[in-house]
Amino acid sequence: MRTQDEAILALRGDSIGLINENSSSEEKFQNQTLRPILKFQNDLFIEVFKNYAVKQKGVFFTLSPEKKIQYIENVIQRDIKFRNSLKGIVIGLFTLEEYQDYILNSSNLNKRMMNLLIERLKSQVILFEAVA
Repeated sequence: MRTQDEAILALRGDSIGLINENSSSEEKFQNQTLRPILKFQNDLFIEVFKNYAVKQKGVFFTLSPEKKIQYIENVIQRDIKFRNSLKGIVIGLFTLEEYQDYILNSSNLNKRMMNLLIERLKSQVILFEAVA
């Protein structure tokens, strides 16, 4: 029987991005942990964002594509409750060892996590059209 950590790692898949001996610990964490989780949870992030936008009176869906991109960035940076919810979706797929690494440098890793997520959502803004 597999351990929970083994199951999590098998579920998420391999690293995304280059890692070499010159890579910082944050860059390694980003490519080995954050990117695979963000990719794995992509559909959930899209649905969570759509739900958030609907609950905010649907203003998002009336915006131009450029304004939607700004909206995504502003919401994730300014709405602390929403940002914490998104972080929880990511942290829930950490192994115990990854969580221990994360808590040593959570501030910088949170910035990386949210920047990656913002870019991921912005690059898929077209998927948000269907909810209007």
